[in-house]
Amino acid sequence: MDYIVVSDLLIFANHGVFQEEKTLGQKFYLDLKLGLSTQRAALSNDLTASVHYGELAQHITTLFQQQSYDLIETCAEKIAHFILSTYPIVDEAHVRVKKPWAPITLPVESVYVDIVRKRHRAFLSLGSNIGDSQVLLETAIQKLNNAYIKVTKLSSLYRTKAWGLTDQPDFLNQVIEIETFYEPQTLLQHLQNIELELGRERHIHWGPRTIDIDILFYDNQIIYESNLIVPHPYIQERTFVLEPMCDIAPHYIHPVLQKPMRYLFDTLKTDTASQ
Repeated sequence: MDYIVVSDLLIFANHGVFQEEKTLGQKFYLDLKLGLSTQRAALSNDLTASVHYGELAQHITTLFQQQSYDLIETCAEKIAHFILSTYPIVDEAHVRVKKPWAPITLPVESVYVDIVRKRHRAFLSLGSNIGDSQVLLETAIQKLNNAYIKVTKLSSLYRTKAWGLTDQPDFLNQVIEIETFYEPQTLLQHLQNIELELGRERHIHWGPRTIDIDILFYDNQIIYESNLIVPHPYIQERTFVLEPMCDIAPHYIHPVLQKPMRYLFDTLKTDTASQ
């Protein structure tokens, strides 16, 4: 990956927890590092195929001075989001916000926050078997679209028998592809908030639900945490996941099993038919 770097951009602004910082203001230094491919711009000598770093510096200065925030963490997040949402060719944004006049009664040269935010590709599975399931799925997708998520592909809807706990109504299922700036845990929290807003209650494992939203894949990452396992551990066992996945990404390769979705779906169909 190539990088465009703007180093030590000096901006006077009014960020800080204390009222004096908000009233009097202070200086900040910003380092910006944009990850992208510059080859097309280099070969064509076309600035529109790259990022105009002079305009970028001006936009960031304006953004940084528009509003006062308590935390430089918030400042860094706002800048990273602005870069990724404004420049589609940028795949990742490194942002460092340095605060040389931080109110610390010790000999410190500077305090800074350093973050990296990227474009991520993820696949989500949606299911419902309580209420008007089609409306619930549509509403969930509407709620998913926000400043940090863009829904890029939707599979067809599939009505399937319940999996795991079978004595319950059939499910309406769908798989969608998204582009997101959320990190995995933040994405999970966003999905769980949507589930709660749409009446999801967790009383019975694999039980009936108004809406269920699972993270199937997140880039090619393998995540094993107490509340999040990615890839979802039951993908290869679920027709209602593999079939809609084949609608929108039949050649996507499972990062653990190292098999494409089409192969996993065909294998599951063959195994099920032979039982």
